[in-house]
Amino acid sequence: MAPEDMQVVLDVPDLLARLENDRELLVELSEILKTEYPTHLRSLEQAVSGEDMKTVERTGHALKGMFAALSAARAASAASQLEQIGRKGDKLALRNALTILESEAAALLIELDRCLEAAKNEDSHR
Repeated sequence: MAPEDMQVVLDVPDLLARLENDRELLVELSEILKTEYPTHLRSLEQAVSGEDMKTVERTGHALKGMFAALSAARAASAASQLEQIGRKGDKLALRNALTILESEAAALLIELDRCLEAAKNEDSHR
């Protein structure tokens, strides 16, 4: 079993600890991800289609940092894989790596929405 298979999609306790339990910051970071991820994804799709390895590397790196900041190790790992593929120029691995990233990011967005909903419910009971 690969290490990412054992990791959670979103490590909520770690994320909240990083944010010092600041729910407003959690909402703000989530909105940034939801705004910026589609732009990065389009860039990656174009780069993969055109085999633009520099853009794959650069965008993979940017997404890796974005996902890591949100305690989303699986998505960060998928982005890191794309970054490395771009650096190595491994054109054969591009499409599969992009598919994995898209899957991990989709799962992350679902978990992030659940986390935000739980935070809202918690706040409304205070």
